[in-house]
Amino acid sequence: MPITEAFRQAAIRVHTHGSRIRRTVPTMRSRRDPLHVHELTPGRSARLILSAFLLALLTGTGLLMLPLATVAPGSTDVITAAFTATSALCVTGLITVDTATYWTPFGQVVIICLIQVGGLGVMTFTTMLGILLSRRLGLSARLLTSAETKSGGGARLVVARIVGTTLVIEGTAATILFLRFLLHYDYSVGTALWHGVFHAVSAFNNAGFALYTLNVMDFSGDAVVLLTLSSCVILGGLGFPVLAELRRHIRIPHRWSMNTRLVLFATPLLLLSGTVFILVLEWSNPATLGSQSPAVKVLNAFFQSTISRTAGFNSIDISQMHPVSWLGMDILMFIGGGPAGTAGGLKVTTFGVLFFIALTEIRGGAAVPVLGKQLSRSVQREAITVVVLAAGAVIGGSMLLMLTDQSLGLDRVLFEVVSAFSTVGLSTGITPALEPFAQCVLIALMVMGRLGPVTVAAAIAYGRRPPSFGLPKERPLIG
Repeated sequence: MPITEAFRQAAIRVHTHGSRIRRTVPTMRSRRDPLHVHELTPGRSARLILSAFLLALLTGTGLLMLPLATVAPGSTDVITAAFTATSALCVTGLITVDTATYWTPFGQVVIICLIQVGGLGVMTFTTMLGILLSRRLGLSARLLTSAETKSGGGARLVVARIVGTTLVIEGTAATILFLRFLLHYDYSVGTALWHGVFHAVSAFNNAGFALYTLNVMDFSGDAVVLLTLSSCVILGGLGFPVLAELRRHIRIPHRWSMNTRLVLFATPLLLLSGTVFILVLEWSNPATLGSQSPAVKVLNAFFQSTISRTAGFNSIDISQMHPVSWLGMDILMFIGGGPAGTAGGLKVTTFGVLFFIALTEIRGGAAVPVLGKQLSRSVQREAITVVVLAAGAVIGGSMLLMLTDQSLGLDRVLFEVVSAFSTVGLSTGITPALEPFAQCVLIALMVMGRLGPVTVAAAIAYGRRPPSFGLPKERPLIG
């Protein structure tokens, strides 16, 4: 059948069948195209994600419970193994035991493998979700999204590009760290190589696990180490779609998609504002930045601003920061990084959408313009839904933690809960001392934070059906 005839018949199906479309362009799918879109439903996709995640989690927990994984004789308890496996798989970084001294090299290898699987798995799924969604929504939307993202080539090519990009960035960072540890700190070749690879993988996947008891506080004055880790965190947090688009059109900004524009607009703004915020509040704090030189203060403030979105490294003592600094970092952690990347949080695109909605409403506009393009009305509802559900999870988690131990202050509890839900991994130091039930609450928050927004967004987008009738409209009083 000619291509034009196939497009014509597909358009007729879109117009005729409406919400009952199962195969948008049946005659256009080649044998090489592995994306069987008609088989995907919200329930099926959610079950697939959860099944794969639980399988990896159970495997990681089992491996960490082996006597070979711990330094002390015998095996670790279930809660410790499950918490560490969840934190690694969700690329969070929260810990209940010291990674450097509690786990053997075997246990550390299990942790870094879980980090890589968790980071690559979610990044691959969310990227493929964008492609599948564009095909599921019909011919016109598919053509528009194809022109917008240039993501053709099939699933295998997309996955190969994601893996290739990951390995290039991690390999470059590992080489820099290896040379730094080897030449400047006199590590042995094997130790320098292992530490370089471990921290490069942990940084790009926004995990924040470190092979040092004080995390990376010993490198608070080392710009090479901190800026290398920061660069990995930023690149991983941009998301693969942004990295791919920059690779193709870095010198042609007018061809960037709305997603890329939002991410590149919000990321520098949040990095700069976070740096200034931490500098102002911690400049004279002797337990954090107070004793450092001005240049080192700026370096560490920038590092912690970067890490707050959303990797769990720390070059200063988080537990000694001002409570207002915690609250500001709560906001940065809750926002997170870019979509379809290794960062957590609700994503800068979600909050960017809400910002432009509010700005349009204040100005009295109708359509919502976003950096030179018009925002789809359905995206507005999706953003609001995700934020409301996330806020409910954070509030509920905070209440549960405070019920388990009433001596815990709200500022520390909120910080820990937001860090877990946003898969950041920063801690005020209370996580290891929490009751087992409270640690299980954090486990649930990490899983919800890593998979919840993705599955909710997918369910909303895939499950949308046009109403068969309309209800009368009214306007309640707002504010």
